This record gives sequence, C-alpha cells and structure tokens, in this order.
Amino acid sequence: MKRKETKLSKRRLKSSYFTSIISISLVLFLLGFIGLLILNAKKLSNHVKESITFSIILKDNTKEVDIRQLQKTLDASFFVKSTEYISKEQAADQLQKEYGEDFIDFLGYNPLPASIDVYLFAEYANTDSMSRIENILSEYSLIKEVYYQKSLVHLINENVRKISFIILLFSGLLFIIAVTLINNTIRLSVYSKRFIVNAMQLVGATRAFIRKPFLIKSVIHGTYAAFIALCLLFGMLYFVQKEFKEVIGFQDVQILIMLFLLVLFLGIILNWICTFFALRKFLRLQEDELYY
Repeated sequence: MKRKETKLSKRRLKSSYFTSIISISLVLFLLGFIGLLILNAKKLSNHVKESITFSIILKDNTKEVDIRQLQKTLDASFFVKSTEYISKEQAADQLQKEYGEDFIDFLGYNPLPASIDVYLFAEYANTDSMSRIENILSEYSLIKEVYYQKSLVHLINENVRKISFIILLFSGLLFIIAVTLINNTIRLSVYSKRFIVNAMQLVGATRAFIRKPFLIKSVIHGTYAAFIALCLLFGMLYFVQKEFKEVIGFQDVQILIMLFLLVLFLGIILNWICTFFALRKFLRLQEDELYY
C-alpha cells in the first residue's frame, strides 16, 4: 500500500514538474517572440525605407556611355544602396505590359525617356535628405528631372515611427503579462510543497538549506523550458522565413545568437527570482496559515 502511494506521489510530482516546464516554456516562447520582434524592428523599418525609390529622368540626347558613367558614380555615393538603369525600350515594354496596348505603333515613336531608379540607404530615405540629394543631382547636365513622391516618403517615415512605438508599447505589455504568468506558475508549484517546507523547518533546517534544492531545480527547469521555447521559436522561424526571407532568416546569425541567449537568460533568471520570492513567502508562514 505504501509503495503504491509512493509511486502515485512520484507520478503526481513528475506531472506537476512537466506541467510547470511546459507552461513556462510557452511563456518563454511569447517572450522570445517579443525579443525577436524588437531585435528585428530596426531591420524591418530599414527594409521598408530602403524600398523607397526615386527616378532620375535623363535627357533624350544622352549617350549610353555617359549614362553608365553616371550610374557608376551613383553606385559609389555614400547615400545610394543600389541603382537600376531603365532604357527607353525597357520603359516602353513595362508600360505596354501594364496597359496591354502598343502605344509606339499608334504614336510612331517612343516618347518615354531613359531613367535610373535609385534606392537609398535607410538613414537617407527621408524628405530632408532626399531634398538635399535632389539638389546635388540637379547639377548634372545630363539629368532632366529627379522624380519622387514627397508625400509618400513622408507618410512611410511617419508610419514607421508610429509602428515602432506601438511595437515597443505592445512588447512592454506582453513582457509584464509573461512575467506575471511565470510568477503565478512557480507560486502554485511551490504552494503544493508548502507542507514539505514547513516539515523541514520543524526539524531545524535553515532557510538557506531549504532554498538550495528548490533554486537548483528552478534553474534546471528554466533551462529545459528555455530549450523547448527555442525549439518552438526556430520552428516558427523556419516557416516564416519562406514568406519574409529578405527581412529575417537563419542567415542572421547575430540575431539568432542574441535570441538564444535572451531566452536562456530569461528562462533561468525569471525562474530563480520567482522561486526565491515564493519560497520567502512560505518560509514566513505559521503552521496554521498553511491551510489558507
């Protein structure tokens, strides 16, 4: 009979440990997702800004050699990420595909000018910088016009700022919720062992002696939970990168290392802190208070 009770209590103990680890790992997965969001917030905003383009419209009598030289000069500029030359013929083909009509046959000539699409680095993709760049480029004699949508550039920058603020606010809120969930999970786990803690106190065990096995176990459980959370995160990344490969992927080694260390650190330190304070509460309880 005693053996059956012992086995049953061991099973319950293992089940409670397993439930606690899974619960904490899911919360750590949430925290890891927040961390991933914050770590990639800058990269995401840069990706959006660097998709902004402006077109350099070239004069009709410009030679191909001069255009290529201008393109090389632009590529070497500190504010330019990349350029794309679009010839008169390419511009006509694009317009024809877009509208489905051969306007060259109707007009008898190609009215579209050659152009160079310029993509800027994120820090220069704003209205002030683009205005200064426009003034610099207007000095070139072969450039007819520099065209970009100022209202669109301003709108994108404003939206990026707003979204970044919302992400930080949302991340802070989720972090508080996640920490509260971990704290409650560990408190329930320690609560189930309050009589063991009290029995150890009655036989003369010091508080440090009682804390030690609980804190060691909390670090072990935190490590297990962190690895489960990381497996879930990397699994999510595997599927997400198929759609957003340019923004995030497994090639971002630095971000992945930071994510690994962040989740592992949170798993260990949050478990340890929550266990320490939960134990401190139950160590102060009187025997008659254990039943409430």
